[in-house]
Amino acid sequence: MSFTVRFTPEAEDDMVRLYSFLLRENLDAAEQALAALRKAVDLLKEFPFSCRKALPDNSFLRELLIPFGQSGYVMLFEIESEHSVTVLAIRHQREEDYH
Repeated sequence: MSFTVRFTPEAEDDMVRLYSFLLRENLDAAEQALAALRKAVDLLKEFPFSCRKALPDNSFLRELLIPFGQSGYVMLFEIESEHSVTVLAIRHQREEDYH
């Protein structure tokens, strides 16, 4: 079974912000980061329940760790139904938490 993955406007803004930050410094790194994020979305399409719970009392709010360089990104998402996943936020691991 495959899930549909959609992004909230805030998550889309996060993608643009993260890409733009790297783009100012290094085009290759920006493209590699975008590829890592796309690969993460592919994983969500197939295995969203394999990701860690973001909160102990909510089985549907989860986080996906995305390795990149010496740290990486964290994607917060919610499993909406048996067919749909919504990405709520994306942060670099060194940023402040999004909870």
